[in-house]
Amino acid sequence: MASGSSTDETGPPHRIPDSPTGYGPQALDDQLAKSTSLENFFAQAPRMNPSRSLITGVICGVRVEEIQDTTMREIRYLDKLIDELAKGKAMDKILRK
Repeated sequence: MASGSSTDETGPPHRIPDSPTGYGPQALDDQLAKSTSLENFFAQAPRMNPSRSLITGVICGVRVEEIQDTTMREIRYLDKLIDELAKGKAMDKILRK
């Protein structure tokens, strides 16, 4: 965790996929145990957070908001979310709540 950030701001690590996908810790563990493909992981997500589309910026040299492939865009939303959390940005600010 970046200095100056508290767990209250960034949330526990299992909350990262939960925010954009709706998977809780147990459901996430179940998906991992089943070795679910990323395409199915996102397709079967219980509650995709509509605010995830507000995540913008560059990750791996590509603007997240310009990615056309749905699965790749969802993956990059998670990448960007994790990247911003690692920089100490609060989850609510990233998801623009």
